[in-house]
Amino acid sequence: MPKIRPLVHTTTGTAATDGAGVRMRRMIGTHQLPMIDPFLMLDHFHSDNPGDYIAGFPAHPHRGFETVTYMVAGRMRHKDNKGHEGVIEPGGVQWMTAAGGIIHSEMPEQEEGLMSGFQLWINLPRAEKMKPAGYQEFDPDEIPVDDRPDSGAKARIVAGKTSRGVEGPVRRITVQPFFAEVALEPGGVFEEALPAGHSAILAVFAGSVILPRTGSEEPGTVSKGMLGILGEGETTRIEAGPDGASLLLIAGKQLREPVAKGGPFVMNTEGEVRQAMMDYQSGRF
Repeated sequence: MPKIRPLVHTTTGTAATDGAGVRMRRMIGTHQLPMIDPFLMLDHFHSDNPGDYIAGFPAHPHRGFETVTYMVAGRMRHKDNKGHEGVIEPGGVQWMTAAGGIIHSEMPEQEEGLMSGFQLWINLPRAEKMKPAGYQEFDPDEIPVDDRPDSGAKARIVAGKTSRGVEGPVRRITVQPFFAEVALEPGGVFEEALPAGHSAILAVFAGSVILPRTGSEEPGTVSKGMLGILGEGETTRIEAGPDGASLLLIAGKQLREPVAKGGPFVMNTEGEVRQAMMDYQSGRF
């Protein structure tokens, strides 16, 4: 039997503000949880109070990693200095490879109502940190669905390929990611193989899920607003609680490289971070 990945840690993250004052929960990228290779940061923004999000994220730089913005509710307009502009709709994704450098903004495309979504930062390997910036962006109707009515599960596959052959549109990413929004009916089960050597996490934004722990420990629960970190194994098995669940299931290959962070720049050495700062200040992005 394939080994099922156990739940090894949960966190509710830390309240944070970013951009021009957007309020959110930082799940990865805190003092308690600095990173989970290759994931550098995971933010969850969720509010129906315009004061929490309306100021958005004015123009700012990035270098050395990728940003993934996935919307659950509300609309976000993005624009950059490479001539690219668009709106991310609920269920849509923007997978931006900042790489050698980009300056972009992300601003709410609404003045009221619920704004909810996630932004994930994924590290790039040393060999790709300075390649040209690029995008993969897909509207909600371009994200394929792996529908499993017999097990009460439905998964929208953004990246990676399921055991049933459903493959997400985001491709050619070095960390070979699996990224899916999973919806479970009460008691529903989603079971899927994830490659050994990949880190795996799940972020629950509605309901709750139950996962096995190690050895004889009782199963663990990950509820709305929590992040669950999975241990090693070949298969992930997620069972919904009595109210069902909605969550992101994300996995990526570990890079096992040195990491030097400096705000919006993530390189391998402190010297490279300082160079990024000088390049940005000198207008070389």
